[in-house]
Amino acid sequence: MAGPRRSSLTFNLPRNLTLLNHSQHKTLITHCPNTGSMMGLLDEGNDVWVTKHNDPKRKLKFTLEMIKVKKRIIGVNTHRANRIVEHGLNNKLIDEFKSIKNIKAEFKYSDDTRFDFLCDKKILEVKNVTLLRDNNIAEFPDAITSRGSKHLKMLINSIKKGYKPYVLFLTQIQDINTFKIAKDIDANYYKDYIEAKKAGVNFIAYKCYLSSKEIKIEKKINIIDE
Repeated sequence: MAGPRRSSLTFNLPRNLTLLNHSQHKTLITHCPNTGSMMGLLDEGNDVWVTKHNDPKRKLKFTLEMIKVKKRIIGVNTHRANRIVEHGLNNKLIDEFKSIKNIKAEFKYSDDTRFDFLCDKKILEVKNVTLLRDNNIAEFPDAITSRGSKHLKMLINSIKKGYKPYVLFLTQIQDINTFKIAKDIDANYYKDYIEAKKAGVNFIAYKCYLSSKEIKIEKKINIIDE
């Protein structure tokens, strides 16, 4: 991430747009590439980081990248999640995938299902995590996710075809060491998560190192079930 600018959040607009007050006393309307609820992130006055793009085809020149919440930087650009994980795979930053030889992005599993990566015979589905309600616990999802439940059911199915499936909760929250499923937000997803875990789907969570210069996988963190 090259040279993000620091600004202050003013308020959220429809269609994933965000209005910001820039540090140079300018107002910026930025693209917000996050389809989740962004629960707890959009308080007025929060510090944010944006990147500028010079593509003439873009209507908006700025993209919202990170927000500072409860003294922690949180990466909110979900489009970066797979690139962060791909960097982690290529640089052996994910313990469970250090020995893989082949990485295929956007693996077409069936006519209506794609997974983020196929690494040899390991399927890897990435979930971006930005929810922080407790100061020490990251959570997913931040809204009901029928798509997430569908993925879990298809991952269970993949075991019968000889694949070894993984879900990686990519926690773009600074200095966090624990993760859990937000079952009060989506009870069905929690039920499907427990079912998938019993069936043999592997669940792992990694936190990221975040700064104004880069976001990358830092280390594995604990998953707690309640």
